[in-house]
Amino acid sequence: MWMSWCALLLLAASASAYSAPKTLLVVGDSLSAEYGIARGSGWVALLERKLAAQKIGASIVNASVSGETTSGGRTRMPTLLAKHKPDVVVIELGANDGLRGLPVAAADANLRAMVAAAKQAGAAVLLVGMQIPPNYGRDYADKFSAMFGKISRDEKVALAPFMLDRVADKADLFQPDRLHPLATAHPLILDNIWPSLAPLLKVK
Repeated sequence: MWMSWCALLLLAASASAYSAPKTLLVVGDSLSAEYGIARGSGWVALLERKLAAQKIGASIVNASVSGETTSGGRTRMPTLLAKHKPDVVVIELGANDGLRGLPVAAADANLRAMVAAAKQAGAAVLLVGMQIPPNYGRDYADKFSAMFGKISRDEKVALAPFMLDRVADKADLFQPDRLHPLATAHPLILDNIWPSLAPLLKVK
């Protein structure tokens, strides 16, 4: 009888570890801020609905800002962490650094500082990778793309390798500026992010 009660208590504790509500903070740029598309149609909103459908308790704070760079994200991160106390932080930044041709070393340092701050606050981290077109120079583009994987390995955080996989090469999935995806592309974006994010939401 005693063993049965112990077993039940262990099962209950295990279940609570998976069902306890979590706070997920997304720190991104226009790709996560629903730039140019209807509110509620971006990948973050789709994620919220996906979590609800799967009965995964999570509150999402979308702190993404159009035009944000890694420098801006680094500046805002301490305040966001203190205010929201997230269990999981998704860092989706770097695209604007790349498009402006800013030094890869500076973006690298900013992202590492953001990762370190989130980890110090007790949050699990997902870094979202990005690539830029080769017309910025093959050397720059290669270093920029490789930056995300290196940070992920060095800092031992999860990585979604390329946010725009299966999107970037399809012009019909973009708004006229050819920089911002249409709403129809955002389910694909979520599909690219979800496999790396799901384990972070289901562990204690």
